[in-house]
Amino acid sequence: MKFICSLLLILLALTESFAQHGGKAEPNRIEFAKGRSSIILSESLSHGGEMEYVFAAIKGQHLTITNPSTSLFDFRIFSDENDMETEFDSSRKYTFEIPATGDYQFFVRKKMVRSPRTARFRITFEIR
Repeated sequence: MKFICSLLLILLALTESFAQHGGKAEPNRIEFAKGRSSIILSESLSHGGEMEYVFAAIKGQHLTITNPSTSLFDFRIFSDENDMETEFDSSRKYTFEIPATGDYQFFVRKKMVRSPRTARFRITFEIR
């Protein structure tokens, strides 16, 4: 009985440890203020760090991404449900036509550059 209790305590401790370090966080949902079609996304990232967002769009809409820090950040768009994915892009201004109605993921990544190791992005995200 003492062995079983000890084993259960060890398993409980391991489960708690895995829960703290495992699993992927939910992406941030991009939602526009009433009457608006654009938003500025801003966050600090370190080397190779990524920020993940999710947004809903309708087929035929145009997504425009403005990235003033092309030397520090790149981005990509992905949709599992619509079977599409772009490569990471460093364009200052990128326009993309939404191929199908649904949810899309938007990733911003901090490039591995000598300096700065950590920086804040300010990306304008617009859907029309």
